[in-house]
Amino acid sequence: MVQSMETRHRVVIVGGGFGGLRAARALARLPAELTLVDRRNFHLFQPLLYQVATGALSPANIAAPIRSLLKREKNVRVLLGEATALDAKKRVLFLSDGELAYDTLVVAAGVRHHYFGHEEWETLAPGLKTLEDATEIRRRILLAFETAERESDPARRRALLTFAIIGGGPTGVELAGALTEIARHTLRGNFRAIDPSEARVLLFEAAERILPGYAPDLAAKAAQALTRIGVAVRTSSLVTGLSEGSVTIRQGGSEETFPARTVLWAAGVKGSPLGGTLAASAGAELDRAGRVLVGPDLALPSHPEIFVIGDLAALHDARGRPLPGVAQVAMQQGHYVARVVRARLSGAPPPPPFRYVDFGSMATIGRGAAVADLRIVRISGMLAWLAWLFLHLMYIVQFANRLLVFIQWAWSYVTWNRSARLITGGRR
Repeated sequence: MVQSMETRHRVVIVGGGFGGLRAARALARLPAELTLVDRRNFHLFQPLLYQVATGALSPANIAAPIRSLLKREKNVRVLLGEATALDAKKRVLFLSDGELAYDTLVVAAGVRHHYFGHEEWETLAPGLKTLEDATEIRRRILLAFETAERESDPARRRALLTFAIIGGGPTGVELAGALTEIARHTLRGNFRAIDPSEARVLLFEAAERILPGYAPDLAAKAAQALTRIGVAVRTSSLVTGLSEGSVTIRQGGSEETFPARTVLWAAGVKGSPLGGTLAASAGAELDRAGRVLVGPDLALPSHPEIFVIGDLAALHDARGRPLPGVAQVAMQQGHYVARVVRARLSGAPPPPPFRYVDFGSMATIGRGAAVADLRIVRISGMLAWLAWLFLHLMYIVQFANRLLVFIQWAWSYVTWNRSARLITGGRR
């Protein structure tokens, strides 16, 4: 059992992602005992996961040990553990191997893949939320080319070289662009029996356009850029069936089945199981995606000592629109919660309700192509791509990782090479 420290106010943070890490850093050096719990020992820069999945970066390039990031914060303790239950009345968080008492609890547990009632699809179409997901997707992509090299049947070879991506949000768009670059450039000349450039990349989106959260003109430019590099973009296309080797899509009143040995899921997310735990123990309300409805101070209305931030929190902006599940939201919420806790400890008036400052959004399509809505201006093409590169480099938490990623990107730009093309995990 983990022993808690009772000499000072006890703050427990669940999750070492963008929100949890920002909250821990903002609360450092206060008269409080902070404990950050995560089931992984590293902070993950999720926006670049797709580059691990497509062999451009290695896992270590986008991850950093949480202990090293917080080693200078003497009042912060890091524990490797998984939160499994909660007693809100007694203010005890239960771990898989112990328990932690708290005075303030900050839950930043994130989200997981949402298959909309078809959980059996998860093994057929992996999503992209963890390093394990990324290396599994990388394995499937590269193994498809390797298997096609040995396949003599034209129909089977075509299916092996067909990649279907479900979901046309930023993750789906970025995966589609990267996959096309692999087929057309990175693997050129690497095989003898197949021409990798003959691979088909299909992008399916249930909405009327890809990037539904972006301005229509930027979404249209993204679709044009994807089409230009060879991605088949299909909108108003709802997946109705998945099997080993095929995907069935309904468009309008008809259904069509596409032979595809590699199907990737980028269609939706739902709240961490901790959301259900908060509902059962603390009376929290959940939205349809299992995210926790929070008050304007990011706390549970029934338990003001429990905060929920990041992707797991459901909150709307002044226009009534749900806040997006992006790093900027989580980081701003982590900083805000630290302000609330600091005010409570000092007896100062609480800060005004949380207000998200939207600095814009961007998605990359491929080499020299991206779209960016920076609120004051919308840009696309090379300029947006350069802005995307710069901003993502700046938000990687460790300087060493920034340097490694910059070198990898520079080398990839010059050579079209993706040096982390490793098949791990066998040939399942």
